[in-house]
Amino acid sequence: MHLTPEEWTAIHLSLKVAFWAMVGSLPVGICVAMLLARKEFWGKSIVNGIVHLPLVLPPVVTGYLLLITFGKRGPVGAFLADYFGIVFSFRWTGAALACAVMGFPLMVRAIRLSVEAVDRKLEAAASTLGASRLWVFATVTLPLILPGIIAGMVLSFAKAMGEFGATITFVSNIPGETQTLPSAIYTFTQVPGGDAGAMRLTLISIIIAMGALVASEYLARQAGRRLIVE
Repeated sequence: MHLTPEEWTAIHLSLKVAFWAMVGSLPVGICVAMLLARKEFWGKSIVNGIVHLPLVLPPVVTGYLLLITFGKRGPVGAFLADYFGIVFSFRWTGAALACAVMGFPLMVRAIRLSVEAVDRKLEAAASTLGASRLWVFATVTLPLILPGIIAGMVLSFAKAMGEFGATITFVSNIPGETQTLPSAIYTFTQVPGGDAGAMRLTLISIIIAMGALVASEYLARQAGRRLIVE
C-alpha cells in the first residue's frame, strides 16, 4: 500500500492527537470516576449529566462550544493566550482537546464501573493496618481498577482516532496542522478521483483501531492474571 506524504502526515497527526487526548484526560478521568462512584453530594446527577453530555450532543455543538470558550476571543482561550501563550483554536493541540472532551465520557464510564466493582473491605483492611488513604489507593484500589483504566484509555483513544465533527468545527481542516484521518478521508471524498486515497486511509484506520482493541484485551488479561497471582 503506497501512501503519499500528506497521508502519512494525517496518520502521524491522528496518532499524536489521540495519544495526548488519552493521556491528558486520564488523571481527570480517574478523579471524576472515583468521585461519582464513591461520593454522595448535592448535584451529583448534574455533574454526571455534564460528564456524559458530549455523548448526546451533536459533535458540531461540542466543537462550537469549545470554539467560543477556548478560541482566541473566548474567555478561557484569551486568558491562556495572553498570559501563557497557549493557543488551542486551529492548532493540533485544539484537536487533542476536542478529542479528549469527546472521549472523556467513555473513559469515565469504564473506570467508574471498575471502581464500583472493588470490594471496599480490602481497602478497609489496608486502612486498619495503618496505611494512608493515598497509599491504600496506590497499592489496593489502583491495581484492582487497572483493567477498567485500560479499557477507558482504549475507548478514549479509539474515539479520538475517529472524531470528526467537534474537531473540524473547533480547529478546521488544515493539512499538516489539524487534518486528522477522518478529516483527510472526508477531503478525499470531496474531490474527483479521491476514492483511492479515502480507501487507503480507511483501511489504515481499521488496522489501527483493531490493533488498539487487541492490545487492550491483552493488557487487561495480563492485569487480571497479575491480580489473581498476587
